[in-house]
Amino acid sequence: MSTLKEILTRRPVAATIRLTVPAGGARPAPPVGPALGQYRLNLMAFCKDFNARTQKYKPDTPMAVTITAFKDNTFEFTVKSPSVTWYLKKAAGIESGSSRPGHVIATTLSVRHIYEIAKIKQSDPYCQYMSLESICKSIIGTANTMGIKVVKELD
Repeated sequence: MSTLKEILTRRPVAATIRLTVPAGGARPAPPVGPALGQYRLNLMAFCKDFNARTQKYKPDTPMAVTITAFKDNTFEFTVKSPSVTWYLKKAAGIESGSSRPGHVIATTLSVRHIYEIAKIKQSDPYCQYMSLESICKSIIGTANTMGIKVVKELD
């Protein structure tokens, strides 16, 4: 339950913007510019903050970012790690998954790969309270829908 002070100090939200931006590559050009510009947000402030937060990732790593734009032209944003499908494709060394998952196997990955991806995803805001085992199960399910077979050890 919120206190009266928290309710009175809340800022009215103008919009919630979800973008996928390459790590360290936020520029005021599209897609970032038009998305933030229509809410009159400071583009350069966002670009500098985003690039500073994502400098530990390799360049051109697709980062999901959720921007909350307030009516007083200020903003907050949260950066999530890249998607599980991106990690699976990188670990398997493929461009795309199977065209017929369940029938055609695109490639195989070991449980060790899944575990490493789960350790990275555990730092995400939505996964921080999940156990490592449940994150691994979710990643294995995603791998199966992409046509990637998960084995105990690679031969």
